[in-house]
Amino acid sequence: MDLGLVGKVALVTGSSRGIGRGIATRLVAEGADVVFCARGSEALDEAVAAANGPGRAHGVVADVATEEGAAAVVDGAVSVFGGLDIVVNNVGGSGASTFDGLDTEDLDAVLRKNVVPSVLVSRAALPVLRARGGGVITMVASIFGRELGGGPGYNLAKAAEISLAKTMARDLAKDSIRVFSVSPGSVLFPGGSWERRQREDPEGITAFVQREIPWGRFGTVAEIAAAGKPAIFIPFPFAADDHQTRNAQALASNGAAMVIAEKDLSAISASLPPPTSPPASAREYCAPGIPC
Repeated sequence: MDLGLVGKVALVTGSSRGIGRGIATRLVAEGADVVFCARGSEALDEAVAAANGPGRAHGVVADVATEEGAAAVVDGAVSVFGGLDIVVNNVGGSGASTFDGLDTEDLDAVLRKNVVPSVLVSRAALPVLRARGGGVITMVASIFGRELGGGPGYNLAKAAEISLAKTMARDLAKDSIRVFSVSPGSVLFPGGSWERRQREDPEGITAFVQREIPWGRFGTVAEIAAAGKPAIFIPFPFAADDHQTRNAQALASNGAAMVIAEKDLSAISASLPPPTSPPASAREYCAPGIPC
């Protein structure tokens, strides 16, 4: 499948590990030239070195929660690859686990980990995207920005990113800049919060998975970064010329947790051949007339 990414330039924030690294690595594999970025150089250098083309990979050390850092990663894309077509706002982080812990300091911190970088990087990228005649901006939010779960500040920040993407899509459509959000469910990867929780409380996490995730396991980075599946994030189809009217969508990839209505499941199931193995998400395939 030609995903229309050869010759495209992408920027993925928070791409030294986890979902961000998976997205950036897959973009390189599909032919895009990609700027990886993170605050530390060691893991970033490793991620860049491990990315296999035909696309090229370049790393920029920057704190994208600052205007200087946001400008640095965009400037890196322009200076090394000559422009920018795709922005993936992936960087984020959590805060207090209960409302009692959500004081102003915690709220400010969690917004600066999630929403502020998305705003700063997107704004820094606008002149370059406009000069290219358009582009794509994607927010990696969370299922907890749509449904119950997670800490209050984190939920608020991720809901804000979903809302921000819709507002930006409306405002930037005149510039041929499309904006999306994706809401991954619980994804297990080395160094991530679920790995830490699983290590600290294996029985509790096993019970959580059995109780909350119908597919019976965590998602994987590879599934979130998979190409060619219409309800899994990744801006691959969004970069192609035949998707110019697809805009402002909020996509979910969550192992059927919490958000799929029974009628949606039956309609999707009726339209599919029996899978050889369970898909990563009940929205991995889209039935006609069913929003993805």
